[in-house]
Amino acid sequence: MDILSIIGWSGSALVVVSLLQTRILRLRALNLIGCVVLVGFNAAIQVWPMVGMNAVLAVINVVHLWRMLRHRHDEGEYAVLEVDGADTYLGHVLTAHHKDISRFNPGFRPTDSPYAFLVQRGERTVGVVLAHDAGDGRAQIDLDYVLPEYRDFTPGEFVYRRSDAFTDHGFRQVLAPPRMRGAASYLRKVGFHPEGDRLVLDLPA
Repeated sequence: MDILSIIGWSGSALVVVSLLQTRILRLRALNLIGCVVLVGFNAAIQVWPMVGMNAVLAVINVVHLWRMLRHRHDEGEYAVLEVDGADTYLGHVLTAHHKDISRFNPGFRPTDSPYAFLVQRGERTVGVVLAHDAGDGRAQIDLDYVLPEYRDFTPGEFVYRRSDAFTDHGFRQVLAPPRMRGAASYLRKVGFHPEGDRLVLDLPA
């Protein structure tokens, strides 16, 4: 197989692999790379209709990537809704994603979390943050879950940036459990700092 054929097959493989991705950002990025490769391949063999089609798809991917990255941390794109810990819709979301939640949070029980927040993007629920009272004015995070498609966007940050989400209940600090230390970079960006074996967010008075 010559190098040109390898390039063509590689571009096609990238496009196919991109469509298998659950994360939207990764899907767009891989699809863009595949389209660019195929533009070059088809230009080399002078199949101009395919050059045109892949060029248009590449532009579409660039536009979508630009929009997604531009609004990644935009509070205007997301809404935080506080609901009761026993809310029926919350229960539906947790049940629907039970297997995925259990993968990262073994032993998690939603009944232990009276404070619940849904992160919405438009009409779609993209994340859930659950917490309980750890005493001494501290809220303990039990779950910070994001749907697979939105894991590149960390929508849980909008709960932590809204200080009233916790201060309205009399909390002064928010504690992240030790298992979330793997997300330390994300938590530090929204204001958490190390305190012993935990990451802590100080809330404004």
